[in-house]
Amino acid sequence: MDPDSVKSTLSNLAFGNVMAAAARDYQKEVLAQKKVQASSSVNEEVDLDELMDDPELEKLHADRIAALKKEAEKRQLLKNKGHGDYREIGEGDFLGEVTSSEKVICHFYHREFYRCKIMDKHLKSLAPRHVDTKFIKVDAENAPFFIAKLGIKMLPCVVLFRKGIAIDRVVGFQDLGGKDDFTTKALEVLLLKKGIISENKVDEDGNDYDESRRRTVRSSVHSDSDSE
Repeated sequence: MDPDSVKSTLSNLAFGNVMAAAARDYQKEVLAQKKVQASSSVNEEVDLDELMDDPELEKLHADRIAALKKEAEKRQLLKNKGHGDYREIGEGDFLGEVTSSEKVICHFYHREFYRCKIMDKHLKSLAPRHVDTKFIKVDAENAPFFIAKLGIKMLPCVVLFRKGIAIDRVVGFQDLGGKDDFTTKALEVLLLKKGIISENKVDEDGNDYDESRRRTVRSSVHSDSDSE
């Protein structure tokens, strides 16, 4: 037999063996990856099942539901006292209104004063978002006794009450830049600094802002998952 022919045949056999071995190795690698993926999937399912039955997770969920329920009940009690709305009251109701709530913002106004209407607009916007505080207004012309008693000399005058005691006031727009075009946010920040409203706000529908943000994030995540 021709030596070159034998050499070529042996070379071809060797190459064929190498390719066969490579194919077998590839097959093994694919099978191994499938087993890992299957195992990972089973583990994920087991982990989810374990989480669903986790007593600590159930307790956290129960505590959250209880806290939300308590907050809703508190909010309803406050609304029953007139919180959540910006209301006009008469002089005869003034004492009862400012002493029945812990925190009260009362705007003494004049119907013909343009700046009083500006203050009205901002307070009306803030009232539903700060349910812990009562927002009311009193026509200064119809409340001469309390105008004199509180020493009110300029309108608009927003008097801040805590437990029935006048603790501070916002007179005119001097603390708001002295201009008519101040924002609701500017007034909100001022009232926060004075301690008559708190950071714990709710939106105009009575929903907790943090919870609303969490719902928005969850909705965004689901939308992204669906699009994939």
